[in-house]
Amino acid sequence: MNQTAVPFDGRARYEALMDVVRNRMTSRAFDGSHVVPREHYELILEAARHAPSGANAQPWHFIVVTEPELKTRIMECFRDEQIQRAKLKMKFPTPDYRGLATAPGFIVVASDFRWAKAFPVLNEGSALDAMYKENAERILLQSVAVATMAAHLAAASLGYGVWWVTAIGQRLAQEAMKPLLGIPDPLSVLDIMCFGPPAKPPYKRFKKELSEIVNWNRFDPAHFMSDAEIDEWIATGRHRIMYRDAAKVD
Repeated sequence: MNQTAVPFDGRARYEALMDVVRNRMTSRAFDGSHVVPREHYELILEAARHAPSGANAQPWHFIVVTEPELKTRIMECFRDEQIQRAKLKMKFPTPDYRGLATAPGFIVVASDFRWAKAFPVLNEGSALDAMYKENAERILLQSVAVATMAAHLAAASLGYGVWWVTAIGQRLAQEAMKPLLGIPDPLSVLDIMCFGPPAKPPYKRFKKELSEIVNWNRFDPAHFMSDAEIDEWIATGRHRIMYRDAAKVD
């Protein structure tokens, strides 16, 4: 038997994986005294390295940040964005970004959108080419997301709480962060991954039931939400599940 082959009845391997998946919980406050061993960073990013990607382009870069001053300055970029949101009255429930400064594990995820040229595009300026280029950017983002999720699961398997930090696509945040980390201008910061021992017990957030998201052969019309229903959920439901323990969701 091929050494890499896995029996299709490998339920024990599945259960081991699901134990990690179910217990990957978000933490936004960490034990700042913990020092992440270099070996753990390498184990986590080894998992990311094996992720699939469009055209096998592997369009990702990971910057490990260990200097406290750098973490604090990056945190301030997020705080500035948070203040800007408040001024614009977006009414979006925003987490406390101060936990970034004390996260023991800190990895910045970057990519280069020029890699989108490696995916199906025409490069002749037509409307059809624009459609393909839009899809190529989706392929790139999906590729980086898969690698980042692999890193999250690896960190969770080591026992760490993990924080998936986004909302960094804005131009001002990019302009502030890239010089701090020596990131070349053509690259974009797509994500930040923080991890470490949680400062307080993490909680499981609400997840939809399998029956609510799975469709067999055809899309179930009962799963479709109208514009009005989505607007209603944003107005009355979003705040109840974003940052609350599933056990306490009413």
